[in-house]
Amino acid sequence: MDIRIRDGIVCEVGELLRPEDSEDVIDARNAYVAPGFIDMHVHLREPGNPEKETIATGCAAAVAGGFTAVGAMPNTHPALDTPEMVRWVIEAAAAAGLARVYPIAAITHGRQGKEPVDYAGLAGAGAVAFSDDGSTIESAIVQTSAALRAGKSGRAFITHCENAAIKQRDEFDPAAEASAVVRDIAIARATSVPWHIAHVSTHAALEAIASAKHARVACTAEATPHHLVFTRMDAEGLGAAAKVHPPLRSADDVAALRKAVRNGTIDAFASDHAPHADTTSPGFSGLEIAIGAYALALPDLPLRRYVEMLSCNPARILGVPGGTLVVGSPADVTIFADRDWVVDPKEFYSKGKCTPFAGMTLPRRAIATIVAGSAVMQNYRVAAWSTR
Repeated sequence: MDIRIRDGIVCEVGELLRPEDSEDVIDARNAYVAPGFIDMHVHLREPGNPEKETIATGCAAAVAGGFTAVGAMPNTHPALDTPEMVRWVIEAAAAAGLARVYPIAAITHGRQGKEPVDYAGLAGAGAVAFSDDGSTIESAIVQTSAALRAGKSGRAFITHCENAAIKQRDEFDPAAEASAVVRDIAIARATSVPWHIAHVSTHAALEAIASAKHARVACTAEATPHHLVFTRMDAEGLGAAAKVHPPLRSADDVAALRKAVRNGTIDAFASDHAPHADTTSPGFSGLEIAIGAYALALPDLPLRRYVEMLSCNPARILGVPGGTLVVGSPADVTIFADRDWVVDPKEFYSKGKCTPFAGMTLPRRAIATIVAGSAVMQNYRVAAWSTR
């Protein structure tokens, strides 16, 4: 099928469409054309840490990796906990002019797990979801109250699940994640607030999520590239490039996570893109390797399911436009191909050059990214980036 785009909108889909006068044509032979990919979990580091990433460099990394939109997490300095900060992010993203940026506001002031934020005000300013990502709200009372209040805004509620007491005793104990997931699912069941669980990494947590879905609890979950590919055994050889929260897990956990993608327990892929200016902090850049890493981890995943995980489901969970190329929809398009390529972090648009995938050959890559009808990346080059 061919797609015609006009004024930032998909205006025609059909076979053998003929180019009209003055229309640009992108040749997508031997490639796949999909609704724009959305990474619903990234850290753009602004405001507060521009040495790690800026909204502009993060957006460049996004479109270079094939993502037309990203969900920006609130663990910035200051945190995204006021309408003013949310509006600042939106304005900075508009100035960058590349990927769409959907701010995810904090659940509590300063992400301290104590005082609730102005959920209605933040939603009105443009926040698409609420999360204290990077921190787990320890108090079940605070978590329940926040969920009920945030739920009135109609926005997604996203939690980072790691029990601090268990993690402090042993950061690799899978019970740290599983116990927090079980607690949050219980709150989701009690409040009927749609709940999304970030970066799931353990077999036990997946069993709790699967059980909740069977009981029709409104919960969804995501998986990262690194948790789908690497194990704790790999971490010994990777060194600092494998340091991440939650940590890399056992081979059994990785196998369970891949199975959960196939059977629907996991709803979305999300990179948890977390660039740093050094190699000692936990986390690493993920936007530019993500779609190849998912294909590496799950070479048998049907193409339809692959696109659902990267586009349709993230759009649905966050309640944002996208996930479709029907006539009248925003012209956000990802064109990707099954072509081997070698990861070279020196070529990243992201300021963060640390990744456990460095030097690896990945089997799939985006070759063009179109946002609102504008080709912002073609043949691995971001439009006009040399002038910035």
